[in-house]
Amino acid sequence: MSTIGTAAQPLRVAIIGAGPAGFYAAERLFKEPELVIEVDMYDRLPTPFGLVRNGVAPDHQKIKSVTAAFDRIAANPRFRFFGNVELGRDETVDDLKDYYHQILYSTGAQTDRPLGIPGDDLLGSHPATEFVAWYNGHPDYRDHHFDLTQERVAVVGVGNVAVDVARILCRTPEELLKTDIADYALEALRHSRVKEVYILGRRGPAQAAFTAPEAKELGELADCDTFVLPEEAELDPLSQASMASADRADLRKVEIIQELSRRQPVGKSKRLYLRFLVSPTELIGDEHGHVRQMKLVRNELHATDAGSLRPRATGHTETLDVGLVFRSIGYKGVALPGVPFHDSWGVIPNNGGRVVDPATQEPLVGQYTAGWIKRGPTGVIGTNKPDAAETVENMLADARQGLTLSPSHGTADEADVLVHLRQPCTISYADWQRLDALELSRGKEQGRPRIKFTRIDEMLDALDLKPASEPQ
Repeated sequence: MSTIGTAAQPLRVAIIGAGPAGFYAAERLFKEPELVIEVDMYDRLPTPFGLVRNGVAPDHQKIKSVTAAFDRIAANPRFRFFGNVELGRDETVDDLKDYYHQILYSTGAQTDRPLGIPGDDLLGSHPATEFVAWYNGHPDYRDHHFDLTQERVAVVGVGNVAVDVARILCRTPEELLKTDIADYALEALRHSRVKEVYILGRRGPAQAAFTAPEAKELGELADCDTFVLPEEAELDPLSQASMASADRADLRKVEIIQELSRRQPVGKSKRLYLRFLVSPTELIGDEHGHVRQMKLVRNELHATDAGSLRPRATGHTETLDVGLVFRSIGYKGVALPGVPFHDSWGVIPNNGGRVVDPATQEPLVGQYTAGWIKRGPTGVIGTNKPDAAETVENMLADARQGLTLSPSHGTADEADVLVHLRQPCTISYADWQRLDALELSRGKEQGRPRIKFTRIDEMLDALDLKPASEPQ
């Protein structure tokens, strides 16, 4: 029998999820000089890149340029992409065990955490991730409806996603025309009646999770005045003390926020309010069950025994008239069929990326995880690189010790036959590159970066792929 990891018998790895973590894992695997490794990457969508395509704000084109690095990884002759293939629908974990030596799950964090307050389920109250996926053209969300006839919107949370949502709502159609925002979203936002947007943070400026560049952008919108209440921009004594050890980026972020608090309106048609030290306590609906008001409580900061600064409600309250609410207070992963899952944490239980049995805490041979589904929704795109590297180091260590699965069908050709038997409309990386070229061409015709395909059937039509039940 050939040794696993040789030219005669490569180490076969399946990566489930084609986002940054999956690509970074593939990159590190291919850099291993001692083993010959083949990587098959699967995604339930026909398109790769995960949140880079479906989560990064359309007006942040520079961030999306990271896909050029992913293209180089995919160019490796030992890499294959199987798009439009879903774990649990087209393949099972048992199938993968029969065709691969190792399996890596890198499916991200796909759902929002609820506010947990009365009225959270009213019409007009939405997870921010659904709005983000909608304006980015995610096939699962393109038919969602958001009532943009409302004039006042609240975005709960002060992370980059919350700021992205607020910024997109406040952009002019002319600004959005320079982006790759989904065409239907562009049209809907063109007719938006939104006039005021509130970003609500439960702690102070020093604790805001968004970055200094994001804060700076809020003050540079073409037709939107941005405000911060002076009293909310000031740092309390505890925050002042914490800033003594802050890095330059955090210091600059607070400086920008305080600069915004000194601004006067210049007559732009929209207004954006960046609020701090407030928490929603209730959403109030109208007679039709649609949100119309939000109750807020004023907070103060206190130091925990661990030294962190946490918000504590005071007796001061206010009511905000809003007809649309987006929550962006944290995200969690979704369980994969046949894979252990920690429901309350929203992650796959693991030790350094090795998936563990929840009952025994012992590693499950040949199963690994990386990215947000491994560690939770923290960091930026680049954070996934060292995270994936940690997992891959453990994968390689296990492979050298012979701690791998023992597939009965351990060749690339056999896996290819199974995939196309289960899902005849599988998308290869070459297929994706054709779609990519078509999107870029459609965008060029209208002077935009790209115009996305946002329905799976449109993608299959463009590639001349039809389900077996349909006539060719």
